[in-house]
Amino acid sequence: MISEQSWADARVLWDYHQMHHKLRPCSVAIGLGSHDLGVADTAADLYKRGMAPLIVFTGATSPTTREQMPRGEAVHYRERALELGVPSSAVLVELNARNTGDNIRLSRRLLEEAGVGVTSVLLISKPYEERRAYATARQLWPAVDIVSASASVVFDDYVGSIGSVSLVIDMMVGALQRILIYPAQGFLVNQPVPRDVAEAYDRLCLAGFTARLAPT
Repeated sequence: MISEQSWADARVLWDYHQMHHKLRPCSVAIGLGSHDLGVADTAADLYKRGMAPLIVFTGATSPTTREQMPRGEAVHYRERALELGVPSSAVLVELNARNTGDNIRLSRRLLEEAGVGVTSVLLISKPYEERRAYATARQLWPAVDIVSASASVVFDDYVGSIGSVSLVIDMMVGALQRILIYPAQGFLVNQPVPRDVAEAYDRLCLAGFTARLAPT
């Protein structure tokens, strides 16, 4: 049972993690692999709206996705996009990334090898991974403009679509921890964390939502 305070704190993190960027056409869309096929749905929708002429799906498997996506996250994303009407010629697949840094580095390498000129990236992730993905891309690919995107959905509806509030809150807490500690390790650029967000994070940790914290 999730307390009212934890629900309120989770909504604070949910809003913070989203960049609230205004969408605009970019050189390429990059869909970051995860357990959430909604990333592929969003990528397909944005492609059909003319926001990018090419999609890269990136991701291997993880303990979270091994059973759900045994052929690799990027492969399952590609299949979903094709089902939704995206032509196969508009999709590239990167199969080896196992973390957000890999997603960016390996997608960049794939595009360079394919001879695709990139000045801007439409970076598509789960809603609560927007800020971390943005900060990682700014660190690893500073020469391009980054526009963050995700499914347009409110927190409660997103939890319902995933089917596990604990998983979502654990993930959001883990993402915020990395925003706090990874700049010092050179993994992403610094992002200011408002006081109310930091306090919500601390309360959620104390409430036991620590399953996705990185070792420190």
